[in-house]
Amino acid sequence: MANEPTSIEIVEKENVSAVLSGPDQPGDSNRTGVIIAHGAANDMNNRLIVAAADGLAAAGFTTLRFNFPYKEKGRKSPDAEPTLIRTWQGAVSHLLNNQRFPVDRVVAAGKSMGGRIASQMVAADQMAVEALIFLGYPLHAPGRADKLRDSHLYEIKQPMLFFAGTRDPLCNMEKLRDVFHRLPGLCDLEIVEGGDHSFKLPKSSSRTEESVHLQIVEKCLQWLDQIAK
Repeated sequence: MANEPTSIEIVEKENVSAVLSGPDQPGDSNRTGVIIAHGAANDMNNRLIVAAADGLAAAGFTTLRFNFPYKEKGRKSPDAEPTLIRTWQGAVSHLLNNQRFPVDRVVAAGKSMGGRIASQMVAADQMAVEALIFLGYPLHAPGRADKLRDSHLYEIKQPMLFFAGTRDPLCNMEKLRDVFHRLPGLCDLEIVEGGDHSFKLPKSSSRTEESVHLQIVEKCLQWLDQIAK
């Protein structure tokens, strides 16, 4: 697997850092690229995001992980949505135009906020991708399961894969299952038992962080193969 640091232009004279990954031999790439966006409280070097990107790249997918501008500038508060949208659009353009690992198809993946913004863009026809992967969808604010961020999801026709932890305070499992069963397109749901919003397990768990990441990568690979048929 090869990792290549790169830079994505968002607007003129404003760039963000990114890492483009793929198989050691570029010709071994299967022409599908997966872009992975980080969540509000982390960046592109989050262990889950790195594990997902590297795992998919080792299996022959081109992956691109990137920072949003606020993280690039060392700020804690996320950028306004127009900036997040421009960054996502810049990432898609960068991946499609890269010469190292040519791709024909793009899948958008994201941790929490990164996935939510991607889904809103797809629903509003602001970004063209083949499918969506949610590494912990923020269905509601903590303690506010009565106010869901779900209305735009019913407008999405592309396949969607949801990963959810059973201890996620931002995603009530009962509410998520109800939303899931009302979605119009091809969708799948993978549960991480005991996982929180970042799929971290209780200290009492016998599972390792690496085994959780492996579960996520293996499910992504199985699902991506399924929707390609």
